[in-house]
Amino acid sequence: MTSIKINKPIQINHDRLQKRLIELAQIGKIQETGVCRLTLSKEDKQAVLLVEKWMGEAGLSTRIDAVGNLIGQWTGSDDSLPILVVGSHIDSQPYGGRFDGTIGVIGAIEAIQTMNEQGYNPERTIEVIAFSDEEGCRFDKGLFGARGIIGQLEEGELERKDINGITRREALVEFGCNPNEVENAVYPKGRIGSFLEMHIEQGPILDKTEKPVGLVTGISGPLWLTVELKGFAGHAGSVPIPYRQDALVAAAEITTKLRELASEEPEAPTVATVGKLEVFPNSRNIIPEHVRFTIDLRDIDIKRRDRIENKLYEAIDEICDRHKVTKTITVDTKSDPRYCSDEILEEMRTAARTLFDESLPEMMSGPFHDALAMSSICDFGMIFVRCKDGISHNPKESANYTDISLGTELLYRTIILRSNAKEE
Repeated sequence: MTSIKINKPIQINHDRLQKRLIELAQIGKIQETGVCRLTLSKEDKQAVLLVEKWMGEAGLSTRIDAVGNLIGQWTGSDDSLPILVVGSHIDSQPYGGRFDGTIGVIGAIEAIQTMNEQGYNPERTIEVIAFSDEEGCRFDKGLFGARGIIGQLEEGELERKDINGITRREALVEFGCNPNEVENAVYPKGRIGSFLEMHIEQGPILDKTEKPVGLVTGISGPLWLTVELKGFAGHAGSVPIPYRQDALVAAAEITTKLRELASEEPEAPTVATVGKLEVFPNSRNIIPEHVRFTIDLRDIDIKRRDRIENKLYEAIDEICDRHKVTKTITVDTKSDPRYCSDEILEEMRTAARTLFDESLPEMMSGPFHDALAMSSICDFGMIFVRCKDGISHNPKESANYTDISLGTELLYRTIILRSNAKEE
């Protein structure tokens, strides 16, 4: 249900958009509506080849770069201008949904195909990118493809291993890429002028306000940590509690403390999660000796996030000392909040006024997206599409195809404004 009125018929092809999204969701399908399409897997490669075919149908020339990004290009009448990049990702979480990332790629292709069919000739070159490994769940480091094209890969990233001991380098080779040419994937400074991304909201605001589409004003800054605790194993039935060096008990206390710190200001949008935990030796009757877990801390206020981070480190020190366990903390990701371009936001508002009879909701994004990485080199703008009950990273993730079409129509109209498209 939506309380917003549409002023004009949409130009994009709703049926084609829906058909492609449904077909893509069959690759790596789990349960009735879920998807498991891990980056650089055989399912990911199958999806990339399918999306590449659709890019060709939209009139784009295509290539797969050294970091696994699928790139479709429409050369503008003045290729010397900084280009417009539009896109998102098609890799998924291991227990994910069918709309996370995918609507931003398939919607971008649909927008370009509609522009071609309408006879538009963009002045600046437009590229649609399906970024490699946005999710970061396989190698514990996300935004890989986006960071790859802007020259922000970190030392040792190609040697990161998945749960089966496969390195990212090996996975890239298996995927058909040449990791020795990673530096060639980096775009020249100034080549990318702006970036647009459409994504499901992954939150409840649009659903609760019964609005199909919203505009993003910025993205919270994520802090990802990996914490490793080392205690001492012993028999669960014979070692008295006061003499134990139980790494799991220490991890549990840290997890609880993290939740407390993130809840100190109830009205603040701070969120914190321990989402992955490994225990060794992982036996019923042995005191846990080694625990490895992840921390995900996000906030739109960098000072507040830094304050919580410092308090967390102090708490970890105290807890580890008390339980006589040692610690190692690795910072996997640490990004400042990023704010959307005022100019692009105004263009989106202008495009929205031609489509809707009222202004659209505007909101910050808690989850990070490929736009977070791209924001470090260019202006960016984002469109959110409502998802039912705000559920995401879950097979129950659901979005209405009419809402997706409206978001794609808004994306289409924004691309026309941003690319200075000229009608032939």
